Amino acid sequence: MNPLIDVSEASELIRGGAAVRVLDCRATLGEPAAGLAAWTGGHIPTAIHADLETELSMPGPPTAGRHPLPDDAHFSRTMSRWGVTPETWLIAYDAGDSAYAARAWWLATRAGHVRTRVIGGGVRAWQRAGLSMQVGDSSSSITPTNRVLAFDRSATIDADALAALLENEAVVLLDARARERFLGEVEPIDSMAGHIPGAHNRPYARNLEDGLFKSPERLRDEFEALMPGVAASNVVHMCGSGVTACHNLLAMDLAGLIGSRLFAPSWSGWIADPDRPIAMGGDSQKTLAL
Repeated sequence: MNPLIDVSEASELIRGGAAVRVLDCRATLGEPAAGLAAWTGGHIPTAIHADLETELSMPGPPTAGRHPLPDDAHFSRTMSRWGVTPETWLIAYDAGDSAYAARAWWLATRAGHVRTRVIGGGVRAWQRAGLSMQVGDSSSSITPTNRVLAFDRSATIDADALAALLENEAVVLLDARARERFLGEVEPIDSMAGHIPGAHNRPYARNLEDGLFKSPERLRDEFEALMPGVAASNVVHMCGSGVTACHNLLAMDLAGLIGSRLFAPSWSGWIADPDRPIAMGGDSQKTLAL
């Protein structure tokens, strides 16, 4: 299924009386209150604030990274509080590049909620289309449900399994961080710079053109150039904390390259273990012949 929905389709669903829950996923790394402040200032009608720190993540040990994945029970409670049933259309958006909305999409779809879409272009596209915004909280009208969900464990990989696969050249690891962070030239967030040895850099911003996702055909060509002859199931995604990596996961799904996995702890979780190796500089020159 196409993971994206454009603003006109989203507007029709919201106004059409279908069971829809709109998630405002706007966030700013390092500023936990920024997402709620953005939502308070105006949001797509009926949207509720989906908090990156407390709903799309949960507390965990340092080795789980800065944004540990919620477990089954935590995410089930969140979806129940949002009033989500199996028939609900879950529509996520953020400020525009879809990095945070992609996290919500990945969590929901990997928990089995297939009626999940991301608004391409986010709130910027909504406003450019001249569609109205809402100020105020409409969550009081939500009837909580009792949604019980379980994440697909095959969609993720832990650090030990990833290290073993990299050692045997049995996986392609794509890092969604900006190029300068991957190279170790700068590190504005985490305590150490660099990347996991053997990783290749695919900044998530490359999935976009003029603020929208590139066509499925272009994305497929670009990803296949990074993984020649490699099945999507042999691709693992990471970033700084497992958030923007979901953008690459969404882009691969959009391109029809289904089955890649997430290393959720990502760089912040990897470096929490001082015994893990790190690399600096350019991409590994490993042969991608799996």
